Amino acid sequence: MPRTVPLDRIRNLGIMAHIDAGKTTTTERILYYTGVTYRIGEVDQGTTVTDWMVQEQERGITITSAATTCYWRDHRVNLIDTPGHVDFTAEVERSLRVLDGAIAVFCAYGGVEPQSETVWRQADKYRVPRIAFVNKMDRIGADYFRVLKMMRARLHAKPLALQIPMGVESTFTGVVDLIGMKGVVYDAETLGARYREIEIPEAMRGPAAEARVQMLELLAENDDAFMELYLGGEEMTEDQIRAGIRRGTLSLKLVPTLCGAAFKNKGVQPLLDAVVDYLPSPLDVPPVQGLHPKTQKPEVRRADDQEPFAALAFKLMNDPYVGALTFIRVYSGMIRTGTMVYNATRGKRERIGRLLKMHANQREEIKEVYAGDIVAAIGLKSAFTGDTLCAEAHPLVLESIEFPETVIGVAIEPKTQVDQEKLFTSLHRLEEEDPSFHVRYNEETGQTIISGMGELHLEIIVDRLLREFKVAAHVGQPQVAYKETLTVPVEAEGRHVKQSGGHGQFGVVVVQFEPRPLGSGFEFVNQVKENRIPREFIPAVQRGIEDAMQVGELAGFPVVDVRASLLDGKYHEVDSSDLAFRVAGSLAFKEAARKGRPTLLEPLMSVEVIVPEEYFGDVLRDLNARRGVILGTQARAGAQIIRAEAPLGEMFGYVNSLRSLSQGRAVFTMQFSRYERVPANVAEELVTKLRGY
Repeated sequence: MPRTVPLDRIRNLGIMAHIDAGKTTTTERILYYTGVTYRIGEVDQGTTVTDWMVQEQERGITITSAATTCYWRDHRVNLIDTPGHVDFTAEVERSLRVLDGAIAVFCAYGGVEPQSETVWRQADKYRVPRIAFVNKMDRIGADYFRVLKMMRARLHAKPLALQIPMGVESTFTGVVDLIGMKGVVYDAETLGARYREIEIPEAMRGPAAEARVQMLELLAENDDAFMELYLGGEEMTEDQIRAGIRRGTLSLKLVPTLCGAAFKNKGVQPLLDAVVDYLPSPLDVPPVQGLHPKTQKPEVRRADDQEPFAALAFKLMNDPYVGALTFIRVYSGMIRTGTMVYNATRGKRERIGRLLKMHANQREEIKEVYAGDIVAAIGLKSAFTGDTLCAEAHPLVLESIEFPETVIGVAIEPKTQVDQEKLFTSLHRLEEEDPSFHVRYNEETGQTIISGMGELHLEIIVDRLLREFKVAAHVGQPQVAYKETLTVPVEAEGRHVKQSGGHGQFGVVVVQFEPRPLGSGFEFVNQVKENRIPREFIPAVQRGIEDAMQVGELAGFPVVDVRASLLDGKYHEVDSSDLAFRVAGSLAFKEAARKGRPTLLEPLMSVEVIVPEEYFGDVLRDLNARRGVILGTQARAGAQIIRAEAPLGEMFGYVNSLRSLSQGRAVFTMQFSRYERVPANVAEELVTKLRGY
């Protein structure tokens, strides 16, 4: 059966933004106007399509990215609504990795907020073309032009305003389209489904003409073909302007910007038109690149049904009705239900049991998928997030997905023996689903520690364990995920020599350990002469060192940012083995950890507080008391915005402190920035406390 929609009419896009900018509300309007739903769901009422989890409906936030499909102007739009809360940033990361374009939603009052910057950087990393939608134009304090200014300053973007608002706050009635030079007003009685094009009101003609000139000039500056037309002095057609905007968007030079009020059903149809007109189809993005798993030579796959099959697994989800779902983005070729595919990352063959087109948590069974499709597959037993699925005759490994580090953990233990096995099975399934969630067993304390991106992240995990997986468990207080590192170079010997009746064990290594710059990770360097240790035992030494680095000397936290140089060693013709050298590597590190003056590293958070003027001083003093470093302040409409960095360990319970300091009127956002050394005076006290814990 041939594909139903040509490749050039497919748009794979995500909606991304800071929390509360209106992503899910915008998605609901898109689904309503494209005919997918017959009524508009509301976040506040828990009736949205894409926020289908119980926890999402109760809290009114998006937790997991939900995929859905709709049609507009004979184009198929595969849409992913991503979370805005920083604790679920991994969901945004994996979505942007497989999408061709994105809509960035900004609040007309809040503008470019901290998580807006994070998702923008993620889109930059994957070179995703995007359009911007300034939402909530009906809100008090809304300012479209200030948001454009903030986009330039904070995101270093070039917003290309395609519209300007007609009215503002309670008088916002529609927009002026600067391409067609007409007004667009929405019919409230039809929930915005009908809208009228009108002459631009007299009072708006001057500002509209000025804004159009600015749009054309910015377009000419960033597109040579358009500049020739512009300088030629002829009147340009709307199609020529749109073609120039499309080229500027696809080259990542420009960000077409529109405005509206999704909650009041205004501005969504022109946004859908912009998706079709300016965002890329799978044919418009560069062919995907990967490496041959055996030769490690670069390979390319074009978006073409005739090319060998290649897809990336970007999300795993446990469905109570059909079991494990693996979401895949197909980059090239096509497959049918029942086909055998090759997991090039794991080196395993797997059979595709069923293929599903997803509408949030609703499923529609399909028989085949083609290049450019985003679908869910059932039956893949060994696929994990980031794995490449391909044709076995043409193997290829695509670049995987990187996820941020976990910064907070809690101890969890089952209430009864019956819950023991259930707990570990459930945690394993959750870990498979969510790459930013980790489970480890602390041998010293006998505790199971679960770690994630923040307090809310762990709260949701625990809630799912209790409700979805029916596991009864005791949960401890949140603890910061500290790390350790060495501060001085040190040379250490690891000697594992044991003689028993039969074969003995013999492995001796000499390793130089030295600190690396913070955030640079672990590096292993082999400098040993070939006749000292056989080559086949070298990887075992590295594995032994990495094993030992999981538990540091100071307080049992993982050790990071260290270079290990293998200098020398001894082996025995009969008694040496992988195991002996693995143990020797481990012993060498343990000795180095004792001598290398280890120190603690703590997660440092970027904090932004919006506080009314009268509470500014109190909030500032409180941040200083929490070892916060103030990076800057900025006045905005009767409030002050404080930007600071503070250790995560000092920020527990900050939400309650801020409420009492500001009588509930201040708000804040916080996200992980980097790891930094704990000051010496604090470290000693902290280590004593942590060892007690």
